[in-house]
Amino acid sequence: MELALYAPGLGYYARDASQLGRGLGDGSDFVTAPELSPLFGQTLALQVAEALQATGTDEVWEFGAGTGALAGQLLGALAQLGQPLRRYTIVDVSGALRGRQQARLAAHAPVVQWADRLPEAMRGVVLGNEVLDAMPVRLLARVGGNWHERGVVVQDTCAPPRLGWADRPTALRPPLEVAGTHDYLTEVHPRAEAFVRTLAERLQRGGRGAAFFIDYGFPEAEYYHPQRAMGTLACHRAHRMDDDPLADVGEKDITAHVNFTGIALAAQEAGLAVLGYTSQGRFLLNCGLTERLETASIPQGAAALKLVAEHEMGELFKVIGLAVGEGWAARGFAAGDRTHRL
Repeated sequence: MELALYAPGLGYYARDASQLGRGLGDGSDFVTAPELSPLFGQTLALQVAEALQATGTDEVWEFGAGTGALAGQLLGALAQLGQPLRRYTIVDVSGALRGRQQARLAAHAPVVQWADRLPEAMRGVVLGNEVLDAMPVRLLARVGGNWHERGVVVQDTCAPPRLGWADRPTALRPPLEVAGTHDYLTEVHPRAEAFVRTLAERLQRGGRGAAFFIDYGFPEAEYYHPQRAMGTLACHRAHRMDDDPLADVGEKDITAHVNFTGIALAAQEAGLAVLGYTSQGRFLLNCGLTERLETASIPQGAAALKLVAEHEMGELFKVIGLAVGEGWAARGFAAGDRTHRL
């Protein structure tokens, strides 16, 4: 998965910058919330402004900034809110996307900078929209009652050779015991959880900070439900989804849903507090999206409603907030907080 997504010059996120767009017909493969509606970033800005004040910081870090749409929306909205930033740092592994971001954010050049890695200590508000789902996972398959790790092999008996699946016995297990004896395929997320632990360590060294991650996923009990027997790994291309990551490698996105319980535990074990966990729809409503919709045009409102509608992005996508220290009563989780379900 890592090679397919990030191998220099060949990986999906390393070859060009055409993947992200507004919808069918523009040559893109999928659309993210900031591209769907500018109200996403403008509404999120209220939570970011509150977090900057609560942490006493003036810096934002965004991971996986895509086309730069969210950064542009946030910078504009924060300026309107009277919350100036000293620095907005984008951490992105895609050089192709970086060029697109630089062009889009040219007006904010004095405060925007790019980084390839985390500093040893950092402070500020960290954001990640659809970042955790793109971190490589490990596949676990229960076959005939025995657990295996499922990996990729080259089938050189074929002409020409091609990629295939192979299982090997493993001591790895899902974090919850999956009831039943039926065959079962799922994922574990050591990379995403390690990333959160590292981020927590760096924020604590800086002494002040918070983080908000927005992605599709579930709490652990739902993620490893006995009926979710085929896992969540999926591919996206031309706004269509398929379940074969071994086909057209490097030409399509590969993702897996996020186990938010694992993210919360990794953060807590590394010393961060969980501010809250809720659906994207509830989070945006808590942050004032309804008020923004009152002055939006009909097309703008229709696009923004997809952000909160349960059958669109509102329920599948979740938001988790983390903070150094004891945290505060963050407005994004004021109603509908689901932390107790993690």
